[in-house]
Amino acid sequence: MPYADVARGQVFYTANRRPSDGPALVLLHGAGGSRLNWPAELRRLGQACLPGVTVYALDLPGHGRSGGEGRDAIEDYAADVIAFFDAIGIEQAAVVGHSMGGAIALTMALDSPERMTGLVLIATGARLRVAPSILEQISADFEAALDTITRYAWSSDAPTNLVELGRERLRETGPDVLLSDLQACDRFDVMERLGEIDVPTLVVAGSTDRLAPVKYARHLSEYISDAQLAIVEGAGHMVILERPAKVADAIGEFLGHLK
Repeated sequence: MPYADVARGQVFYTANRRPSDGPALVLLHGAGGSRLNWPAELRRLGQACLPGVTVYALDLPGHGRSGGEGRDAIEDYAADVIAFFDAIGIEQAAVVGHSMGGAIALTMALDSPERMTGLVLIATGARLRVAPSILEQISADFEAALDTITRYAWSSDAPTNLVELGRERLRETGPDVLLSDLQACDRFDVMERLGEIDVPTLVVAGSTDRLAPVKYARHLSEYISDAQLAIVEGAGHMVILERPAKVADAIGEFLGHLK
């Protein structure tokens, strides 16, 4: 099985082709998620429009099939991803992060820019405050918390079966890891550091996102030098699953121009 040994446990990952010394693209999921949050359109970008690129989808520690525990600081997750790079021999990669994964990718671009060839930020922001009521609800009534998060995470026209599957995957992650993830998001704030980022950047947002509103994306694109902005109409926070083809097209075009 494809596991990478890192200092604090094993990280499970998938790769769309046999790992090589060629270009790499790394997908980082959001809070309470796993590699399963990435649809085939994104996991197979290397086959579809980025020939020679190996696409890796990780389960962050404590998530999916990875060992260890969830972290309560974004910096710790960023260190885990860098350790993953080292473990399997990735010198540099384009990093795509959704929601909390975007916070991790931002932190990597700020603290380890030499490991980055490109940065794609999806449904995320430079600061990710979480309502105290949600943090309290996760411990007090996990099922009710899942209902609350699910209601805000999807657009009104998202397919019911997709919404229910998303809720089930959050349940599988469990309250402890989900709470740690959201606490990490709540503490995250790089608002004053965006001008330091010197990595080619694409920002993607769903037009109806209620967890990371479009204004978050606009702020990122305005303060990160030369960042590009793509807004996907009608999509919510789970834009990668609601409109996977549109997101894949935007990322493919962006990364294609970096070659």
